[in-house]
Amino acid sequence: MFGNLEQEQVYTLSILLPLLITLAGLGFAVAVDKFFSRKQKRVFCQIILLVLLLAAQNYLELRATDLKTGDLQRTALAIFGYCIRPVILLLFFYLVKPGGRFWPAWVLIGVNAALYMTALFSRVVFYIEDNRFHSGPLHLTCLLLSLILLAWLLWLTVQKYREHRGRDFVIPLFIVPVILGSILLDNHVGKARQPVSFLTIAIVCCCMLYYLWLHLQFIREHERDLQARQRMQIMLSQIRPHFLYNALGAIEGLCDTDPQAARAATVRFARYLRNNLSAVELENDIPFTKELEHTKLYLELEQTRFEDALKVVYEIGCTDFFLPPLTLEPLAENAVRHGVREKPDGRGTVTITTRELPDGYEISVRDDGPGFDPSVPPDDGKEHIGIANVRERLQNRGGSLTITSETGRGTVATIRIPKEGV
Repeated sequence: MFGNLEQEQVYTLSILLPLLITLAGLGFAVAVDKFFSRKQKRVFCQIILLVLLLAAQNYLELRATDLKTGDLQRTALAIFGYCIRPVILLLFFYLVKPGGRFWPAWVLIGVNAALYMTALFSRVVFYIEDNRFHSGPLHLTCLLLSLILLAWLLWLTVQKYREHRGRDFVIPLFIVPVILGSILLDNHVGKARQPVSFLTIAIVCCCMLYYLWLHLQFIREHERDLQARQRMQIMLSQIRPHFLYNALGAIEGLCDTDPQAARAATVRFARYLRNNLSAVELENDIPFTKELEHTKLYLELEQTRFEDALKVVYEIGCTDFFLPPLTLEPLAENAVRHGVREKPDGRGTVTITTRELPDGYEISVRDDGPGFDPSVPPDDGKEHIGIANVRERLQNRGGSLTITSETGRGTVATIRIPKEGV
């Protein structure tokens, strides 16, 4: 069937067939990848389609040269290639930042397209005459725009994944020399007859590399989410044994002496449990007022046990912000357990304060307990994963947790939450 193929046709198939198989395989991989969102899958499919069109444009332009179909047809094909190359690069922006708005880039792409459209009636960028390509004074416009977009894409990638760089971070960096090398090849050795340009081949390879790298990042993010949820579940299991039994005991004692107080405490206890259990399912931040309400339930239950031995002071200066669930309550619990209850008389005060800063919000939980020396690690033999869990979830959101303490002066735990867009 293929015995009569000429050498040039075999050469063409040897170039085009691997590219087509690669793009088809990439499209299938993206379609079944569970870590890509529907929007990201749609964008990647658009990229694959445009790359296919670019390969077709390269081949058709070569055929138009061979058949001498006319300068106008070659000009139209060349304009199409110059117009879609920057679009392919820009679509990668939406893989890194799906919700981004890159209108300045779209404006530049529109200007680039309009400029190359002038090749139909002027010689500003390029012109084809007697079946030969000639460069104009602005023929490098598409190349310069592509380099700008490539640098922009690299910057977005570094900003998005700067916190978990690994050895695989060399993959998006490697794309830059691949693209630059293909441009050099096209300019120096790519003048010979070839079905597709070196740049088109490089774009196909970079699409595959970028997909593999993004897949690795999505897997890591998924694993971190699973680990965070597991740590939260462990933290919740640690809260229940040491507190829940005591709360039930206090409610039981009230049943005989003050049934109304026992009933109110039971309602608070049920709400507290429900909030803790539902927090495991929450993936987004919650209003501070909701977290404060949950913390108050805990402190009120503790006051049911210790009565006037535990005093709570609220100095709430602001509430209009969000934070991860179960970040304030563990700090209040630590203030009671390791602060107030460690005092010789078991009496003390927990103070919760909030204030607005120019670039964020600050929450502090202060106790007047015995304090400790922060430079000396605890030697109580217990795993203190609650505070580590709170700190990690705050850091993932861009916030922070600092704990300062002084022996004999008490302890202060301070949460800082950045404002959106600051």
